[in-house]
Amino acid sequence: MRIAFLSRYQNKVNRGVETYVAELSARLNQNHEVEVLSGQDADSFSRIIKGKYDLVIPTNGRLQALKASIGRISGGYKIIISGQAGVGKDDIWNIFLTAPDVYVALTDFEKHWAQKWAWKTRIVKINNGVDLEKFSTTSQKVKINLPKPIILSVGALEWYKHHERTIRAMAEFNKGSLLIIGAGSEEDKLQKMGMQLLGEDRFQIIQAGYKDLPKYYRSCDLFVLPSWDRESFGIVYVEAMACGLVVVAPDDQSRREIIGQAGILTDVSDLEKYATAIDEALKIDWKNKPRKQAEKFSWDKIAEQYENLFKEL
Repeated sequence: MRIAFLSRYQNKVNRGVETYVAELSARLNQNHEVEVLSGQDADSFSRIIKGKYDLVIPTNGRLQALKASIGRISGGYKIIISGQAGVGKDDIWNIFLTAPDVYVALTDFEKHWAQKWAWKTRIVKINNGVDLEKFSTTSQKVKINLPKPIILSVGALEWYKHHERTIRAMAEFNKGSLLIIGAGSEEDKLQKMGMQLLGEDRFQIIQAGYKDLPKYYRSCDLFVLPSWDRESFGIVYVEAMACGLVVVAPDDQSRREIIGQAGILTDVSDLEKYATAIDEALKIDWKNKPRKQAEKFSWDKIAEQYENLFKEL
């Protein structure tokens, strides 16, 4: 098959959707002819319909998805849209108006939600994943000049990731430190809050390339990400678990499926409950539960599920 992924920001930023495209396209390329269209090519109507593709996978939603949908009239290809945007208006548009041949929900919760909007689209569930060789418990680490235990959070510095909740929770007890890896519009606000509540001895915000992330996971003691309930999946959770890190996260249906017994789920909007969960997670001997949970989400297994889906199409 000739497959096109439409990923506008590929190789420019490293969010979940770009990881999804990079990891899945690399594996599918072993049996198919795969192109990743980025920049202007990803939104070019003529480029899409003239590519003679069998399958087009738009990832940036709305206008891009609509162009791909219209283009299949003359292009003759099928469309798969993966629910990387999470529950909300973007994917209502993607399902109801674009009407792809298949909508891939990332969790059981998202699948149940998507079925309400699908009038001619088939809904299936295929999780996002992790490269279990890149993200492992044994390999290089980095030296982090912060006192242990080091609490790690990885995610865009935007309001919906709610990093401020972790800063306030860490200020509740006088031990350990917080390292946040990411970039975004709230960096100055978070930096100021971290300095005020934790001080430079217990707080850092840094940026790191995707290939260096495993070193940071392996060098920390606990992973947290208290993001909003529209988080579509949270690949960073399984990356952290693959590197042996226990997770503290919001208690909702999606994260129960992803994290399982490899961490503590709590009401992260309640400062006392969130701080207590972090403290408790550090005291428990989790053995190899995080790694075992991450192994359920291997990109190799997930690529096989996509292969089976292609055969059915």
